[in-house]
Amino acid sequence: MFQEQMDGKNTESIASAAGRTMNEFLTFRLGSEEYGIEILKVQEIRGYDAITQIANAPDFIKGVVNLRGIIVPIADMRIKFRLGKADYDQFTVVIILNVAGRVMGIVVDGVSDVITLEAEQMRPTPGMGSVIDTEYIMGLGTVDERMLILIDIEKLMVSSNMGLIEHSIN
Repeated sequence: MFQEQMDGKNTESIASAAGRTMNEFLTFRLGSEEYGIEILKVQEIRGYDAITQIANAPDFIKGVVNLRGIIVPIADMRIKFRLGKADYDQFTVVIILNVAGRVMGIVVDGVSDVITLEAEQMRPTPGMGSVIDTEYIMGLGTVDERMLILIDIEKLMVSSNMGLIEHSIN
């Protein structure tokens, strides 16, 4: 039953993403994998700079930066997705996002390009049972021989396990 619910959610996410007039994704690398996020959520791309660390923050929260007077929390996606040690080099970038009315940033190994995916290039996430958490994956995109993992970045960033946005109880 859980798998049916997950399949339904992923299919709905793909259908809603495919139904939009623009299916543009910013692609980025984490390790050897390539990911995509909706371009409309991206505010800007910056080089990896000095980040002020915050005491007692989870290990994937690198800290905060002052972006033109706005304090922006920065999360390292390699650490969040448990993809090994994060090495910071000249290709490491911070993608500044605007999600749920809040500005936040994610550290990635490098940005590739902006691509447009047609509906037939997007597939639902394959069923993985409860072994792998696919809640934040919209689906998979294919471009030529490349496979992209399409992340629902808003769903990920506002999730309670990220702890970046207060959730009010109604």
